[in-house]
Amino acid sequence: MAATIGRLLKTSVSSFRNIFMLQRTAGWAPAVTQHAPHFKATAVHNGEFKEMSLDDFKGKYLVLFFYPLDFTFVCPTEIISFSDKASEFHDINCEVVGVSVDSHFTHLAWINTPRKAGGLGNIHIPLLADLNKQVSRDYGILLEGPGIALRGLFIIDPSGVVKHMSVNDLPVGRCVDETLRLVRAFQFVETHGEVCPASWTPDSPTIKPTPEGSKEYFEKVNN
Repeated sequence: MAATIGRLLKTSVSSFRNIFMLQRTAGWAPAVTQHAPHFKATAVHNGEFKEMSLDDFKGKYLVLFFYPLDFTFVCPTEIISFSDKASEFHDINCEVVGVSVDSHFTHLAWINTPRKAGGLGNIHIPLLADLNKQVSRDYGILLEGPGIALRGLFIIDPSGVVKHMSVNDLPVGRCVDETLRLVRAFQFVETHGEVCPASWTPDSPTIKPTPEGSKEYFEKVNN
């Protein structure tokens, strides 16, 4: 397993980019402002198997994040970090779901493995099994050669529209706090009609999207 992952990490970034761009050109990948591709598969949640689909999250925000494989190295750090923040996502009407090309049986075995041994232990988010790779393919982040997903992350709004998408190369994990910040920012815009500047946080000023309104913001922050 370690040797396989090592070989994958040596694959050039340009190769990943070419695959991703080919998928986008062929229309296989979702796009921001468009409806997210539908999915339905078996997930592991609270130690149980259950069928899960995009429809289950109507009326809520959804963070759908893909990772390469169970029983690897960076992946457990991401999943545990998302799990540790699960209540903060729930507080803002947002669910988090992890996806990989492993089976639901492998997900469960990983959850039942202690964290000190590289396992997940008890987690508070579901893991979706994409064994036939269709979900990863539909979301445009499947590496067809090795048959695993890049670290794709999608924020989907309550009406099923993609608000944000990002893709990391295999060796680098994502920032959960940044994902929380983005969800809060999209919700703020939806509720208040103002726009969020760079590095916005809930206690920082926003911009009224008019010439006069934006002038008020710029005068405030440029003393």
